Amino acid sequence: MTDRPRVIISGFGDEAANQKTAVQQFAAFAAMGLQYYSIRFIDVEGTIKNVMQLTKGEITKVRHLQDEYGLNVASIGSPIGKVKLLDTEDGTKNKFVPFKQYLSKDVAKACELAHAFETKLIRGFSFYHPAGTDPSEHLAQTIDQLGQIAEVCHRSDLTYGVEVEANLVGQNGELLAEIHRQVNHPALVLIFDAGNLITQGFTPAEVFDQYRAMKAGIGWVHIKDYRHPSPIERQRHVDEEALKHFVPADLGDSAHELILKDFRDIIPALEKEYRRRGIPGVFLDLEPHVKGGGQFGGFSGPDGFGVALRGLCRILDFVGIDYHLRDFEDVRAARGF
Repeated sequence: MTDRPRVIISGFGDEAANQKTAVQQFAAFAAMGLQYYSIRFIDVEGTIKNVMQLTKGEITKVRHLQDEYGLNVASIGSPIGKVKLLDTEDGTKNKFVPFKQYLSKDVAKACELAHAFETKLIRGFSFYHPAGTDPSEHLAQTIDQLGQIAEVCHRSDLTYGVEVEANLVGQNGELLAEIHRQVNHPALVLIFDAGNLITQGFTPAEVFDQYRAMKAGIGWVHIKDYRHPSPIERQRHVDEEALKHFVPADLGDSAHELILKDFRDIIPALEKEYRRRGIPGVFLDLEPHVKGGGQFGGFSGPDGFGVALRGLCRILDFVGIDYHLRDFEDVRAARGF
């Protein structure tokens, strides 16, 4: 027996599949020993769709395939919150949707999907402020809208995680920490992602500071990293489609060893709280992007995803965090032996 805290390793299934088919995703995850995945883009019947676009029939087919490969959904990798906060022209292609309509249709759809896939977690974002403006100027509206999203999720017994990412109001740990403090809702947590900070020009020390700012509100962690051949200057707006230097967590500039060593201490309390909310444990969700990333997704391939998984496992072994991968007994149990 061990008293080391344990996490559940999951990942975005579409990252591991060359054509994003359900079978490719699930076969890759099962072969790597993973039992959870986050669903984002998937091809069920010959067309790649975002999870938000799946029909009831396609959901049923995905569920049957999940069972065949022994998989469960960690989170709905929704794009909720990746729309404009204001209906203003700012030179971007981001769309604007009136918030009442967004809440009643898109957010409600994400909740329906969470129930359909039997997960309690929805990944989301914190809205695009007009490009070129100071995100702190838009905190009040963002807090109000995220509070309403959290309440809709709460009524469905779900938890909404807000990911730190460039170009959004919650683009760094300090802003997200303030959002979390003011929303002050049990159904709203934060998702830390070191790679999304290092790409904005934060130094490793600054990335750790941003993690510390978010720490009290973190619900789960996305694992990706970045290593640019030359120093990156701090940027107010990041061209996400031009990012090409993502690497596994044990090779990047974000100091994941330091971050996860600190995170280790809060895992037991977070796991206890999560189990009260019907969540099986604390997730580290791999989103490696090692073959490229962009505004609405990324790609690693089955080979790149496997490398990223092994890199994460090396870090977890080093910092003293346990994790589970399938072993022979799991395979025998699945076959009824």
